[in-house]
Amino acid sequence: MHSNEIRKSFLNFFKNKNHQIVPSESVIADGEDKSLMFINAGMNPFKNIFLGLEQSPVKRVCNSQKCIRISGKHNDLEEVGLDTYHHTFFEMLGNWSFADYYKKEIILWSWELLTQVWKIDPERLFVSIYHDDDEAYYIWRDEVGVEEKRILKFGGKENFWEMAETGPCGPCSEIHYDKGDLGTQEETYQDKILGVNGKNERYIEIWNLVFIQYNRNESGDLSPLKNKFIDTGMGFERIAAVLQNKESNYETDIFAELIAKVESLSGKKYSDQKNQVAIRVIVDHIRMISFSIVDGEIPSNEGRGYVIRRVIRRAFRYGTTLGINKPFLHEIVKTLAEKMKDSYPSLLEQKERVSKIIFHEEQSFAITLEKGTQLLKNILAQKKQNNENKITGKEAFTLYDTYGFPLDLTKLILAESNFTVSEEDFQKELIRQRQQSSKQAKKTNYDVGSVAELLKELKINTEYLGEQQKETRAKCIAVIGEKNREKKFF
Repeated sequence: MHSNEIRKSFLNFFKNKNHQIVPSESVIADGEDKSLMFINAGMNPFKNIFLGLEQSPVKRVCNSQKCIRISGKHNDLEEVGLDTYHHTFFEMLGNWSFADYYKKEIILWSWELLTQVWKIDPERLFVSIYHDDDEAYYIWRDEVGVEEKRILKFGGKENFWEMAETGPCGPCSEIHYDKGDLGTQEETYQDKILGVNGKNERYIEIWNLVFIQYNRNESGDLSPLKNKFIDTGMGFERIAAVLQNKESNYETDIFAELIAKVESLSGKKYSDQKNQVAIRVIVDHIRMISFSIVDGEIPSNEGRGYVIRRVIRRAFRYGTTLGINKPFLHEIVKTLAEKMKDSYPSLLEQKERVSKIIFHEEQSFAITLEKGTQLLKNILAQKKQNNENKITGKEAFTLYDTYGFPLDLTKLILAESNFTVSEEDFQKELIRQRQQSSKQAKKTNYDVGSVAELLKELKINTEYLGEQQKETRAKCIAVIGEKNREKKFF
């Protein structure tokens, strides 16, 4: 089943269950919600409905939501590329009940879609529940008919879902798919517990049914919500791998054309195991980067913009391990836009703009990457002579402050030489620099308002030409010194 057909099949299934299909929201979280930087789950746009702050015009909705998990409570950056199923950007197929149906309906429907519509072998499915959720247990066992040995109980870490440190939350029931050989010797109950919700890639979580019934406040306390809600999330890339009978998400048609493009740019094959991590990272990251820019954020030195910049630099560095030593990420955007045009035409419409922004970031970083890498090599050489395998936080901070190396990029390069870094000391250096910058900013106060005051003082008129032309002649009118804010006029 092609990925576009999978997406459509999911939405039509719930449409037939009287759900209204709604479009994906932006991946950029609402600025008023300080708990999130990016949309990390399909339920984020409905948070105020769960809290009773807004009323939904309909009781049942479904969609495919663009998500990014790269910061805060849900951060999958370090896992990307190392395994075959974590992503910084992914689509979440979901359906919601706003104080309408609850556990029984969604549990029955989930099993119907998976085993009757998509024909997944029930022998390959396990369900996990929150350890004291007897209601869910009996529905799975008595209403659905799942064997007791396939219903596994876990604690809050695995089966109590929260989108962030605060906000709507509740127990959940996850459905896991067994990719292993069913003809092998029967595993023990303990084996399954260690596999499901563990690091065993044989068992993959494909669907999470969340029973929203609490709100967690800033003190960490739970209080019951006025109404109960259903919030489900199915990883689109993961279910595509299952339905296309692929071992890896990256082997599905979702990534095939992107991987082929990277192979073309690098001259390296994904089939060669030594290239797989780098290619996975690149095709994952270009999706996160592109959709962030399309939805209104651009690379910068702060907040979400800095996260995007970090990801671009991380992907670019992985490109160098494939022998690509020039800007190349921007060339993948067109391939991605064509692939996603049916579901997300906005990327196709903005592909030139997105490509240009990424190219300028790559071009800028390429200049400093070589110098920073050489500095790091010199540091490592000296450390090896002293039989050391760890660099200081101050050394890592120099790479960040002077050469634009994010800490995670430095860690990545260090790991290739079996080195580590003192992250605690790095954070101390970062805090110290920010405090100094803050003091300097207060001292000089060179902001837009100061410039406006100076222009007014000198009775100089200015004309904005940004939308009319890219270049113009300008005149330097003053140099403002730091000491006593002295002014030298020309």
